[in-house]
Amino acid sequence: MLAAYVETPNFADPLAALIVGERPEPEIRAGWTHVTLEAASLNRHDVWTLQGVTQHPTLPLPMILGCDGAGRLDDGTEVMLYPVIPAPGWCGVETHGDGWSVFSELQPGTMAEYVAAPLRNVLRRPAHLSAEAAAALGTTWLTAYRMLFTQSGLQPGATMLVQGASGGVNTALIQLGCAAGMTVWVTGSTPEKRALAERLGAHRTFATNEALPRRVDAVMETVGQATWAHSLEWVRRAGTIVVVGMTSGNDPSANVARLFVEQIRIIGSAMGTLDEFTRLVEFVTSNDITPQIGMSLPLREAREGYRAMAEGQTAGKIVFTMSRKPRFSTRTSKGVNFRPT
Repeated sequence: MLAAYVETPNFADPLAALIVGERPEPEIRAGWTHVTLEAASLNRHDVWTLQGVTQHPTLPLPMILGCDGAGRLDDGTEVMLYPVIPAPGWCGVETHGDGWSVFSELQPGTMAEYVAAPLRNVLRRPAHLSAEAAAALGTTWLTAYRMLFTQSGLQPGATMLVQGASGGVNTALIQLGCAAGMTVWVTGSTPEKRALAERLGAHRTFATNEALPRRVDAVMETVGQATWAHSLEWVRRAGTIVVVGMTSGNDPSANVARLFVEQIRIIGSAMGTLDEFTRLVEFVTSNDITPQIGMSLPLREAREGYRAMAEGQTAGKIVFTMSRKPRFSTRTSKGVNFRPT
């Protein structure tokens, strides 16, 4: 089957480590199922894998890339994938246990024509979502949903600042925040990126590190070093900074005095639970939200999508599509999680 994969990571030149070629089809173990993929979305995690930087230092190689996907079961049922695979026997928040992973870490990923997936990770795809849109809802939209609805403590009418305008998590935060009744402010490094944020519904946009009219209730921090001082300066007393990324580096300075004097809460966040993913899909469906997709390419042209992400030329999610048809059979979808409709 056709797949995008890594055989020898290259930290200095991750694109040199990307291979698009043939790989064996996945084996299906007990409690797992076979999915013919129609789309998979690109995440920063995939670039890290090419560089050799992953959650699991014992990454088995070669490894098929991709955390998120959508496609069909062998009986034709349209499905989407929850990306987080908890450690065996773990109960509770999936990402709080040792040994959790996502597709492309301990098991082959979704940038392929077929994938094997645990039954609990396979959910029915809502009728209003295309395969590309459903694939986009995985890692980044789940991350954004947990940031906003679980970690931030925000209520409708609150003001949130999104640091960064055009990445997958940023565009998801803008769309989700607006639908949830928040006042959404966004910083962006270029006029084009700020214009994208405004098209997605942002109420105001600002240049990176520009002074704001007033302090905000919460900051959604995905950039790291380049914007950290700005985030700390412009969050209100007793406000919250939710941190999920460090695309500009991980060496921020902190005004510790302000942290405790003004009782600012800083909370890290990563991915989300299966229940949050289900609620995300329900929220997107009930609010008729279509995830922002900035680039859609055939899997054979995956290198162009990776190059765009590596160069920061994003305008929402980057998605790869597959053309292989499902091998329909008489097998049923018994055991698959079908809560979303």
